[in-house]
Amino acid sequence: MNFVPIVDFNNDGVVNGTDMWILIDNLYTNNLLCDIAPLPLGDGIVDEKDLLVLSKYMCGYCRPVAHWTFDETDGMYAADSAGDNDAVVVGGATWQPGSGHVNGAIQLDGVSGCAITERAMNPADGSFSTFAWIKGGAPGQVVVSQQATADWLKLDTDGCLMTELKSSDQLAGPLISETVITDGQWHQIGLVWDGSRRMLYVDNVVVAKDAQNVLEGLKNSLYIGSGKMTQPGTYFSGLIDDVRIYDVALTAEQVAALTQ
Repeated sequence: MNFVPIVDFNNDGVVNGTDMWILIDNLYTNNLLCDIAPLPLGDGIVDEKDLLVLSKYMCGYCRPVAHWTFDETDGMYAADSAGDNDAVVVGGATWQPGSGHVNGAIQLDGVSGCAITERAMNPADGSFSTFAWIKGGAPGQVVVSQQATADWLKLDTDGCLMTELKSSDQLAGPLISETVITDGQWHQIGLVWDGSRRMLYVDNVVVAKDAQNVLEGLKNSLYIGSGKMTQPGTYFSGLIDDVRIYDVALTAEQVAALTQ
């Protein structure tokens, strides 16, 4: 499991210079609040190692509202380490301990395997981000979708990343990139909506963006590894790892910092 240290020392929702001064004021003490390195439990002293960890989170810290690490080794549940939206794993799915990009992953067969969970948030409520690591896949397959409504992260007919998540305006359409991600390599893919723009990310790079000042309200369950209607051809064939949802607009670099 990834371990995210508590670096918002004064609990004001941001990590900034105030938190840095709190840590500096406690340098070379054994203050447990600021002893955040090495992960996960510190080493009994606040020193330069703690400063280094804190600097990685400066001005970019937040906790996911949902986080499925897929580090399980058996069973039919994928734990949500950030909340209470544990996913039920069904169909052709197998755990792959040690084979993920971050520890373990889930292997899906492209026929019936997926994970199903209650919704973690309503995209219409405000800015949000969702990221996942994938390896494999084929054109038309889906990584994250919302039941009966929209495919959040999907591969188009050429194997390029796209999203169907949009406003309810009849003129609104999908956002499609020109970046192929079906090459059998690990890729971190993501969708970010900042309240005015949709942005698709592949490996820390924005590969498509457009103006979108509102999103359609969606309240159904989430599918990880299947399309919104669980129709044949949309089930993902390959590895999925470390799926995260945030209720703020993040950059891929900020998410990458949280997975180190």
